[in-house]
Amino acid sequence: MSVSDQIVDSLVRNKVEFVTTVPCKQLGDVIDGCEAHPDIMHVPSNKEDEGMGLCAGAWMGGKRPAIIMQNTAIGVTVNTLSSLTQFYNMPLPMIISYRGEIGERVAIQAEMAVHTKPLLAQLGIQTYHFHEPDDIRDLDSILNHTYMTRKPTAVLTDSNFWGGY
Repeated sequence: MSVSDQIVDSLVRNKVEFVTTVPCKQLGDVIDGCEAHPDIMHVPSNKEDEGMGLCAGAWMGGKRPAIIMQNTAIGVTVNTLSSLTQFYNMPLPMIISYRGEIGERVAIQAEMAVHTKPLLAQLGIQTYHFHEPDDIRDLDSILNHTYMTRKPTAVLTDSNFWGGY
């Protein structure tokens, strides 16, 4: 079973009923899997902060939300993460493709990779970094912890996790 299928299965096992996504090549199969799964309401977003707002609405409406996004937009989500999800104790698992590391072919991606982890740390967001496909075994525990603590959590998935660029 592919890591993409395992991610979707983990979301379903943990009763994630609402997923919003922002397009990303690495996450494409996960996005397609969420769209196709009958237990997940998938709502595509134009921007990551907009997606977080949709997740907040889903949470207030009684659904367990998650967002699937790319790390290059972490900067535009700072206000939403701090003044909405954290202030109102909303759990938000963020499955994030971590672009810009060694092997990246798009130079602009590398710049945001430098800032991703420090921004998440500054916001006090628990962050996990999946390097190998076997790291997926931790996703159920991470999702459970996210909903128990009612805090946002970041799961960074790098190119090694996805099998390279």
